Amino acid sequence: MQFSREEVARHNTAGDLWVILNSEVYDLSKFAKFHPGGSIVLLSEEVAGRDATEAFYSLHRHEVLEKNQYMRFKIGVIQGEEVNIFKRKSGSLSQVPYAEPTWLVPGFHSPYYKESHKRFQVAVRGFVEEVIYPDAQAREEDGNPPSQHVIDEMAKMNLIAMRLGPGPHLRGRVLMGGIVEPAEFDNFHELIIAQELARIHARGYSDGLGGGTCIGLPPVLNFGKKELRERVAEEVLSGKKYICLAVTEAFAGSDVAGVKCRASRVVNGWVVNGTPSNQKWITNGTFADYFTVACRTDKGGLVALLVPRGPGISTTLIKTSYSTAAGTSFIQFDNVFVPANHVLGRENHGLQVILSNFNHERWGLTSGSIGGQRAILEECLKWAALRKVFGKPLTSQPVVRAKLAGMIARVESCQNWLESVTYQMTKMNYEQQALNLAGQLAFLKMYSTRAAQETAADAVQIFGGRGITRTGMGRLVEHYHRTLLIDAVGGGAEDVLGDLGVRQALRKMPDSARL
Repeated sequence: MQFSREEVARHNTAGDLWVILNSEVYDLSKFAKFHPGGSIVLLSEEVAGRDATEAFYSLHRHEVLEKNQYMRFKIGVIQGEEVNIFKRKSGSLSQVPYAEPTWLVPGFHSPYYKESHKRFQVAVRGFVEEVIYPDAQAREEDGNPPSQHVIDEMAKMNLIAMRLGPGPHLRGRVLMGGIVEPAEFDNFHELIIAQELARIHARGYSDGLGGGTCIGLPPVLNFGKKELRERVAEEVLSGKKYICLAVTEAFAGSDVAGVKCRASRVVNGWVVNGTPSNQKWITNGTFADYFTVACRTDKGGLVALLVPRGPGISTTLIKTSYSTAAGTSFIQFDNVFVPANHVLGRENHGLQVILSNFNHERWGLTSGSIGGQRAILEECLKWAALRKVFGKPLTSQPVVRAKLAGMIARVESCQNWLESVTYQMTKMNYEQQALNLAGQLAFLKMYSTRAAQETAADAVQIFGGRGITRTGMGRLVEHYHRTLLIDAVGGGAEDVLGDLGVRQALRKMPDSARL
């Protein structure tokens, strides 16, 4: 039905209360006494019978209007007016400045991305928003692992396989419904996946959604024997089983060479014992079927083993600053038998197997971290333009504009550095990346995660009390501020990575260098 504004204005009392929101008319007569803020708010002269759009959006996110319990109060629209505030169409781009990387912004150009990347980005964003996001929000809250139906849908699209980057494991697969061919898939397609997944605003769930696979399966693919590699890859990439990387210990975090978990030779295999140190902070460990583990051998070196879940293995959930949906765990190995053909690489050369995995892990963490920063920048730009203080928009305050300027500068510099390094990855093989990009990636991860912390702190200041509230207008900022440090410590702590980058540079210093 259509109403005039004059007609709506006549319904402004208790028991007969209408309001206008975004040119739509709502009858709140029965709802008023159940309003969380009290009926007095709705009966105020600024709301009752009036256009309450500005008041509503200063207190509530648009998603509130989309809930069924509120949609039923809508009775019509204002005659001759059109709705001008609406949810962004699934898969579409944001119109907020700097909410998208420049390669997606009309009028801008990039030497890195092709048409296949643009088609791929649209498809991935649509999938993330329609299939993953609803489950992500629910599981982040209740702490359960990602729902199996999401894993199954990802497997159908071969998203699980694509998150491991380009390689032989993609041959013969139909990627994202055929939008990109396996031979065409490159690290920029992978970058798109990482940054689109960062938009779900559910950091624990994001790690639960195969974080362990991204770091636990590559050593099997790159160093496992053919039968083992093919069998495990099929189980994991089809979503039927889960794998994780278990190399972090209470005694050995960033210092992987210091692991104390032991593996002793026996007939037809190995026996693994975690004593005196067990694996800790292991992503996806609570529900993993396979564990990629580095163990100290009797000869003093390290051996990398793929340990299947079985007798002697126990996993205990660890609660961290983000959701238990990540399945972060403490793992105990007690006389666990591992078949001889589960060795990854050569005996006593396990450190090389594990270290070779770190570059890609750090690149992935960095990609997601930068995607998350951009999503929070968009939140801050929207809020600062909407929120009024002292009778003016928040953007009228120079200090707020300065914070926004810092956010934009940081995310754009991080993105451009990331794309530069990603381009190098597309031109280098595995060994060349290990030789040339370890330092670059160490610095990039250190820089981007420190930038993220600055952005998080500024975002909380912009949102004020809402920025530390787990519901309502600032809930995404609160979540980001609470959970972002996983990126700063995962894959190597910031200070360790900074030192690694410098040591890499010093190794290449020419003897002839003089002032």
